[in-house]
Order: sequence, then C-alpha cells, then structure tokens
Amino acid sequence: MTVTGDRRAAASAWRRALNLAWRALVVELRIYENIGRFIVRRPAIARGDVGFGYHKPVFTVLMVFIVLSAVEIPIIDLIVHRWPALRIAMLVLGIWGVTWMFGLLCAYLMRPMTVGPNGIRVRQGLELDIPIAWDDIASVTRVKQVDEPKSPRIVETDAARTLVLRMHDETNLVIELERPTVVRLPGLTPKGGDQEITALRLWVDDPKAFLDEVRRHL
Repeated sequence: MTVTGDRRAAASAWRRALNLAWRALVVELRIYENIGRFIVRRPAIARGDVGFGYHKPVFTVLMVFIVLSAVEIPIIDLIVHRWPALRIAMLVLGIWGVTWMFGLLCAYLMRPMTVGPNGIRVRQGLELDIPIAWDDIASVTRVKQVDEPKSPRIVETDAARTLVLRMHDETNLVIELERPTVVRLPGLTPKGGDQEITALRLWVDDPKAFLDEVRRHL
C-alpha cells in the first residue's frame, strides 16, 4: 500500500471512529430524553397523528432484564464492599446499566409508529425513524410472516428490495411503495446509511387499528 493509501485508510478509520462516537453520544442522550418523556407522559406523537405501539413482543424480556440488573446491584455491592474503589465503580456501572435498559424500554413506549395527515412514521427503538409521505405509499396490507432468526434486515429479490423491521422474527404489516425510495437507516454496517427500498415489512401490536387509521388518509 502507498503512503497516500495509508493516509486514506487512516482518515477513513478516524471518520468511522468519530461517527461511532457521535452515534453512541446521540443514543445515550436519547436514553434520558425518553425517560423524561415517560415521566411527563408525553410520547413523540405529532399533532393530529395517532400512535401505535410495537413493544409487546419484547416488553416481558426487557422487564426481566431490568429487574435482574437491579437485583444484581446490591448483590455485587455486598461482594465487593471491602474494596471501596471497585465498589464505587461497580455501583456506577450497575446503576448506568439499569438506567440504560429502562431508557430503552421507554423508547419503545414513547416513540410509537404514527399515522397522520402527512403519512406514516415508522419507528423502532432508540434510533430508527423513517417518515413516509402518502404520495410515496402504494398500499398497506396485513400479512403475518415469521422469518428465520438472524435474517437480513434488507431482503432483495428480482422485483423488490424490502426493509424488514422484525419483532421476535415476526412482521404483520407490509407497506408497498409507489417507487424506489431512499431511506436512512442507523448503523455503520451492515446495511446502514442511505438505502433504496421498494417496500417495508414491520410489526405493530394492533394491526387492525393501524389499518383503520391508514384508510382514513390513503
């Protein structure tokens, strides 16, 4: 590799590191933002829109993790109490872990999918947020599908390129787009950044109510 090539590789590595650090900071801030929304009971729903949850398949799992993480704090504190520095470090780490898991749960609760006059807003967790205008939507149908574990997020066929947002490997709605549309996905790799898609498959807890609201606009 030439000197120029080495410099380009180093610059690329630095850019990726900075992007990753920035993404981690944004995610951390969103943890506390969503906890705040939960406390004041103000979900991220625009005026005139209707929100639809998608958290039921993961709610029990997240609650179990939160409870176990909280129980671990006094147990670990009891084990390491004779070493003050380690005790403080483990206490801070434990509290941060519980806070992070609770913030993630709040993100599922406070950042619902929405349907409104401007279109559909597809969300998932802390980062994913894809607005789709009605002019870009061809149809929304109810189709339940279960995929193999660790299936790719973007499924490509000869005629379509579908973004799949599973909950426990399941989806129950399909949004077909009028034309290939570029959406921005979180993550550096794989399949992060700007991606051109022709359809979305997703999960909502109440697909019937979701479709009823869609019919009011589409």
